[in-house]
Formats: sequence, structure tokens, C-alpha cells
Amino acid sequence: MPHASGSLVQTLLDLPIFQSEWVLYLLLALSVVSIGVIVERWRFYRVHAVDVDAVGATLARHLQDGDLAAAAAGLQRHDALETNVALAGLAAYDRGPESVEDLIVGALGRERARYERRLGFLATLASNAPYVGLFGTVLGIMRAFRDLSVNMAEASSAVMAGIAEALLATAVGLLVAIPAVVAFNAFKARVKAAATDGEALARVLLSNLKAVDRRGAR
Repeated sequence: MPHASGSLVQTLLDLPIFQSEWVLYLLLALSVVSIGVIVERWRFYRVHAVDVDAVGATLARHLQDGDLAAAAAGLQRHDALETNVALAGLAAYDRGPESVEDLIVGALGRERARYERRLGFLATLASNAPYVGLFGTVLGIMRAFRDLSVNMAEASSAVMAGIAEALLATAVGLLVAIPAVVAFNAFKARVKAAATDGEALARVLLSNLKAVDRRGAR
């Protein structure tokens, strides 16, 4: 039985899945994808950035003048979360505050989903890349001890080389995870700030509409 068990272990260790090299290739591939996502998201937020204070002041001025067409045109010049949320509410301006508020909530959820696209990949990679690297380390150590059992004469060099190679997988896993963590936290903060600014811009619209309703009620 011990001989049969040893043969089974040897057979399993000879399978490609128990070689640590593929873990390194996987981590390198994930790193390339991660960098691509980070660059794409950074460019997206940069292109869709907007000066909310200036837009809000312009919107308030047009609303006070009763020029809804100019207000809509000013918002349409930007393709940003903040302006798209306000524009959705402006489309229902004549239906009353409740309808405007409902459309704003829906638009905010839609825009947040657009801004958070691919961030889930960064979160998953940040959480799991160290474990993938640790898996590669375990495979490398297993191979090191297998080499030790096969060639006892070169035990020291075989084990040291195997462990060094195994620890490389853990290091690469951390190297992949750390930029993903930093980018994910930075991008989530950017989305949160945009959502807050979008709500503030929508409040400009709602406050003006409620003021108009109060004047009409009198």
C-alpha cells in the first residue's frame, strides 16, 4: 500500500497542474489585464470630469430665468454622472418634484453602474491574487521536497532553489494585488465623489422647482 500511495503521489506531481510555472504565467496575465483596466478607468474618469460648481451656477441661472432649453443645452455639453443625473430630472420638470426625484434616483443608479464598470475585477484580483501566489508557493515547495526525496546527495541546493522559486509566486501575487487595491480604493472614492456632486446638482434643480410650485400655489 505505501508503494501504491507513493506512485499515486508521484503521478499527481507529474501532472501539469501541479507545476508552479503556470501560476506565474497566470499572475502575469492577470497583471497585464489589471493594468489595462486601471488605465482605461483612469482615462474614463479624466474624460468625464466636470466642474460641478460652474455647471451648478449656470444651471441655477437658467432655471431662475425660466429658460429650460438653455439649462438642458448646458447640461448636454457634458457626459458626466453629475450632469446626466440633473438632465434626467430636468426632462420631467413639468411633472412636479416627485416625478423629478424618482427620475433622479433612477439616473443616479444607472450612472453609478457605468462609473463602477470593471471595478469588480480589480476588487476580485486584489482579494485573490495573494492566494493564487500562495498556491504557486505550495506547488513549488511540493516539487522541492520531491526533488529532495529523489536526489538526497544534492539535498541542500535542491531544496533552497525550489523554495526560492516557490516564494517568487507569493511575491508576484502580492505585486499584482497591491496596485489593484490602490486603484480600486481610489476609483471607488472618485465614484462616491461624483455621486455626491450629482446629488448636489440635482438639488439645485429640485429646489428651484419647489420654489416655482410654491409661487404657483400662492
